[in-house]
Amino acid sequence: MTLSHGFPPVSDGAARVLILGSLPGEASLRAGQYYANERNAFWRIMGDLLGAGPDLPYSQRLQKLGAAGVALWDVIAACERVGSLDSAIVNSSVSANDFSAFFAVHRSIQRVFFNGGAAEAGFRRLVLPGLPGANLQLLRLPSTSPAHAACSYPEKLRAWSAIVAQ
Repeated sequence: MTLSHGFPPVSDGAARVLILGSLPGEASLRAGQYYANERNAFWRIMGDLLGAGPDLPYSQRLQKLGAAGVALWDVIAACERVGSLDSAIVNSSVSANDFSAFFAVHRSIQRVFFNGGAAEAGFRRLVLPGLPGANLQLLRLPSTSPAHAACSYPEKLRAWSAIVAQ
């Protein structure tokens, strides 16, 4: 089993919202892009909400997120995992990203949205205890993964509209 490493955050100092996944899947790691699996609904949702749809080049999608005040990252910096499913992550191998440093630079982020339950659970277990006094609004959203088929696209879109609500 090999160690998988995530990506650096996509953000600028003006971000107001942070969207967190757990760790990029195999398609994303191969492409070097967040949410590269074309069956993942993330970019379709970002297209409907922020104009950052999958029809745009990746760099333009990231620019649209930045213009909307949205930062993108993952809870996990590295871990052992076979395949792309969060359920295949070897918990004893997980190391979290450095959120203390991230939030020191991104002081205007107050709302953190999790792309599914694994991201939320990992953040609450590995990160939140190291952020004493952090005043963050935390909200889990339905996973955009194709593995989360129990929730329809309209239901996911409705839930994800929380990222643009003020």
